[in-house]
Amino acid sequence: MSYFDEAFKEVLAVEKGFVHSKYDNGGKTKFGISQKSYPDLDIKNLTLNEAKLIYKNDFWDYEKLKLSKVDDKDIAIELFDTSVNMGQYRAGFILQTALNNMNRNERVFEDLEDDGWIGIETLKALRIVLRRGEKKQLLKVLNGEQYYWYKIIIKHNPEQEMNFVGWMKRVSM
Repeated sequence: MSYFDEAFKEVLAVEKGFVHSKYDNGGKTKFGISQKSYPDLDIKNLTLNEAKLIYKNDFWDYEKLKLSKVDDKDIAIELFDTSVNMGQYRAGFILQTALNNMNRNERVFEDLEDDGWIGIETLKALRIVLRRGEKKQLLKVLNGEQYYWYKIIIKHNPEQEMNFVGWMKRVSM
Protein backbone atom coordinates (compact mmCIF):
# COMPACT_ATOMS: atom_id res chain seq x y z
CA MET A 1 0.00 0.00 0.00
CA SER A 2 1.31 3.44 -0.85
CA TYR A 3 0.91 6.40 1.46
CA PHE A 4 2.51 8.81 -0.98
CA ASP A 5 -0.36 11.31 -1.26
CA GLU A 6 -0.54 11.74 2.50
CA ALA A 7 3.25 11.99 2.77
CA PHE A 8 3.28 14.64 0.05
CA LYS A 9 0.67 16.71 1.93
CA GLU A 10 2.71 16.51 5.12
CA VAL A 11 5.86 17.68 3.37
CA LEU A 12 3.98 20.60 1.84
CA ALA A 13 2.95 21.66 5.35
CA VAL A 14 6.61 22.51 6.07
CA GLU A 15 7.91 23.13 2.53
CA LYS A 16 5.85 26.08 1.39
CA GLY A 17 6.16 28.09 -1.79
CA PHE A 18 9.23 29.78 -3.23
CA VAL A 19 12.14 30.63 -0.92
CA HIS A 20 15.52 32.12 -1.70
CA SER A 21 17.45 32.36 1.56
CA LYS A 22 21.16 33.01 1.76
CA TYR A 23 21.23 30.46 4.60
CA ASP A 24 19.82 27.64 2.49
CA ASN A 25 22.65 25.66 0.92
CA GLY A 26 20.20 24.39 -1.69
CA GLY A 27 19.76 27.85 -3.16
CA LYS A 28 16.38 28.75 -4.61
CA THR A 29 13.76 26.33 -3.35
CA LYS A 30 10.10 25.76 -4.07
CA PHE A 31 7.94 23.12 -2.36
CA GLY A 32 11.22 21.78 -0.96
CA ILE A 33 12.74 21.19 -4.42
CA SER A 34 16.10 22.95 -4.54
CA GLN A 35 18.05 24.52 -7.38
CA LYS A 36 21.16 22.73 -6.15
CA SER A 37 19.52 19.33 -6.60
CA TYR A 38 17.79 20.24 -9.88
CA PRO A 39 20.04 22.82 -11.59
CA ASP A 40 18.24 22.60 -14.95
CA LEU A 41 14.81 23.19 -13.44
CA ASP A 42 13.11 26.60 -13.39
CA ILE A 43 12.51 26.50 -9.64
CA LYS A 44 10.62 29.78 -9.40
CA ASN A 45 8.01 28.57 -11.92
CA LEU A 46 7.82 24.99 -10.66
CA THR A 47 4.19 23.87 -10.39
CA LEU A 48 2.75 21.82 -7.56
CA ASN A 49 2.07 18.94 -9.96
CA GLU A 50 5.68 19.01 -11.19
CA ALA A 51 6.92 18.96 -7.60
CA LYS A 52 4.64 16.03 -6.80
CA LEU A 53 5.99 14.10 -9.79
CA ILE A 54 9.59 14.77 -8.71
CA TYR A 55 8.83 13.60 -5.19
CA LYS A 56 7.08 10.48 -6.44
CA ASN A 57 9.80 9.47 -8.90
CA ASP A 58 12.99 10.68 -7.21
CA PHE A 59 12.11 10.12 -3.56
CA TRP A 60 9.14 7.82 -2.89
CA ASP A 61 9.90 5.35 -5.70
CA TYR A 62 13.68 5.84 -5.60
CA GLU A 63 15.17 2.35 -5.97
CA LYS A 64 17.45 2.71 -2.94
CA LEU A 65 14.67 4.01 -0.67
CA LYS A 66 11.71 1.77 -1.58
CA LEU A 67 9.23 3.75 0.54
CA SER A 68 6.31 2.09 -1.24
CA LYS A 69 7.52 -1.17 0.36
CA VAL A 70 7.38 0.24 3.90
CA ASP A 71 4.23 -1.27 5.40
CA ASP A 72 3.66 1.29 8.15
CA LYS A 73 2.20 4.67 7.17
CA ASP A 74 3.85 6.71 9.94
CA ILE A 75 7.29 5.23 9.33
CA ALA A 76 6.98 5.71 5.55
CA ILE A 77 5.92 9.35 5.98
CA GLU A 78 8.72 10.02 8.48
CA LEU A 79 11.32 8.57 6.12
CA PHE A 80 9.91 10.51 3.17
CA ASP A 81 10.08 13.78 5.08
CA THR A 82 13.63 13.00 6.20
CA SER A 83 14.66 12.18 2.63
CA VAL A 84 13.22 15.46 1.36
CA ASN A 85 15.12 17.51 3.93
CA MET A 86 18.31 15.48 4.35
CA GLY A 87 18.56 13.42 1.18
CA GLN A 88 17.57 9.91 0.21
CA TYR A 89 20.82 8.33 1.39
CA ARG A 90 20.61 9.96 4.83
CA ALA A 91 17.01 8.77 5.33
CA GLY A 92 18.02 5.17 4.62
CA PHE A 93 21.14 5.48 6.77
CA ILE A 94 19.12 6.89 9.68
CA LEU A 95 16.63 4.01 9.46
CA GLN A 96 19.41 1.43 9.45
CA THR A 97 21.18 3.10 12.37
CA ALA A 98 17.91 3.26 14.33
CA LEU A 99 17.10 -0.39 13.65
CA ASN A 100 20.61 -1.48 14.65
CA ASN A 101 20.35 0.54 17.87
CA MET A 102 17.08 -1.26 18.70
CA ASN A 103 18.56 -4.67 17.90
CA ARG A 104 19.62 -5.64 21.43
CA ASN A 105 23.17 -6.60 20.44
CA GLU A 106 22.01 -8.65 17.45
CA ARG A 107 19.57 -10.72 19.50
CA VAL A 108 16.67 -9.75 17.22
CA PHE A 109 18.31 -9.83 13.78
CA GLU A 110 21.79 -9.60 12.32
CA ASP A 111 22.96 -5.97 12.33
CA LEU A 112 22.34 -4.18 9.08
CA GLU A 113 25.05 -2.67 6.96
CA ASP A 114 24.37 1.06 7.23
CA ASP A 115 24.79 1.76 3.53
CA GLY A 116 21.72 3.99 3.13
CA TRP A 117 19.90 1.45 0.93
CA ILE A 118 16.51 0.30 2.16
CA GLY A 119 16.69 -3.18 0.72
CA ILE A 120 15.32 -6.59 1.60
CA GLU A 121 17.27 -6.95 4.86
CA THR A 122 16.37 -3.46 6.09
CA LEU A 123 12.69 -4.03 5.30
CA LYS A 124 12.81 -7.40 7.06
CA ALA A 125 14.38 -5.82 10.17
CA LEU A 126 11.80 -3.02 10.09
CA ARG A 127 8.96 -5.56 10.01
CA ILE A 128 10.48 -7.41 12.97
CA VAL A 129 10.71 -4.22 15.04
CA LEU A 130 7.12 -3.30 14.14
CA ARG A 131 5.86 -6.81 14.98
CA ARG A 132 7.54 -6.46 18.37
CA GLY A 133 5.27 -3.46 19.03
CA GLU A 134 8.15 -0.97 19.05
CA LYS A 135 6.84 1.53 16.50
CA LYS A 136 6.68 4.48 18.94
CA GLN A 137 10.22 3.81 20.07
CA LEU A 138 11.41 3.55 16.48
CA LEU A 139 9.82 6.90 15.58
CA LYS A 140 11.57 8.49 18.58
CA VAL A 141 14.90 6.99 17.56
CA LEU A 142 14.44 8.14 13.94
CA ASN A 143 13.73 11.67 15.14
CA GLY A 144 16.66 11.53 17.56
CA GLU A 145 18.97 10.51 14.72
CA GLN A 146 17.59 13.33 12.57
CA TYR A 147 18.23 15.84 15.37
CA TYR A 148 21.77 14.46 15.74
CA TRP A 149 22.49 15.05 12.03
CA TYR A 150 21.16 18.61 12.21
CA LYS A 151 23.60 19.26 15.06
CA ILE A 152 26.46 17.81 12.97
CA ILE A 153 25.50 20.08 10.05
CA ILE A 154 25.61 23.12 12.35
CA LYS A 155 28.91 22.03 13.91
CA HIS A 156 30.53 21.90 10.47
CA ASN A 157 28.76 24.99 9.13
CA PRO A 158 27.68 27.34 11.96
CA GLU A 159 25.74 29.61 9.57
CA GLN A 160 23.26 26.76 9.17
CA GLU A 161 22.07 27.42 12.72
CA MET A 162 19.71 29.93 11.08
CA ASN A 163 17.76 26.90 9.81
CA PHE A 164 17.66 25.00 13.09
CA VAL A 165 14.25 26.14 14.37
CA GLY A 166 12.68 25.37 10.99
CA TRP A 167 14.34 21.96 10.92
CA MET A 168 12.88 21.20 14.33
CA LYS A 169 9.39 21.36 12.80
CA ARG A 170 10.33 18.01 11.27
CA VAL A 171 11.43 16.40 14.53
CA SER A 172 8.63 15.23 16.79
CA MET A 173 9.25 13.33 19.99
